[in-house]
Amino acid sequence: MDVVKICILISSLSFFAYAVSYFISPQMKKEFKRFGLEKIGLLTIILEVMGATGLIVGLKFNLILTISSLGLALLMLSGLIVRLKLKDSIWISFPALFYMALNTFIFLMSIK
Repeated sequence: MDVVKICILISSLSFFAYAVSYFISPQMKKEFKRFGLEKIGLLTIILEVMGATGLIVGLKFNLILTISSLGLALLMLSGLIVRLKLKDSIWISFPALFYMALNTFIFLMSIK
């Protein structure tokens, strides 16, 4: 398996896990409230599930991979901006930065 496929699997499985945790962990909903984004928490989760699904489907259809990876990278950029505005530590902000970079890498590889 090549590096891009491994990155796709890591990203998609992580976003699926995050979506599940939103529904089973009260802490996740508290985080959206702390961000001042409790009204769009469910929308964010839906976008993440769509993106994660798109990454998997994108293994077969490159256009879907390109759109999904770009969407997830932009979603994580938004998450990073929110965390920076809240003055969260780099440690707390690292997952958003990591997944933004990971999906940016997938996007760049998909347009080659």
